Amino acid sequence: MTAKDPLHGLTLQAILSALVERLGWDGLARRIDIRCFKHEPSLKSSLTFLRKTPWARTKVEELYLQQFKS
Repeated sequence: MTAKDPLHGLTLQAILSALVERLGWDGLARRIDIRCFKHEPSLKSSLTFLRKTPWARTKVEELYLQQFKS
């Protein structure tokens, strides 16, 4: 990451926590169709999945930027 990266200094946990606080799990699941957001969602299980799944992490990061950086 570089200083020009808008996500610089943010952890995946901070990003996901902020999204859940703003949108809730239901809102997150409506915007990003991932099972870990729909079926018994938890921060721990979602973080585990997102860390192993680059495409899903990218979608979460893009949603964060849309929600908080515009």
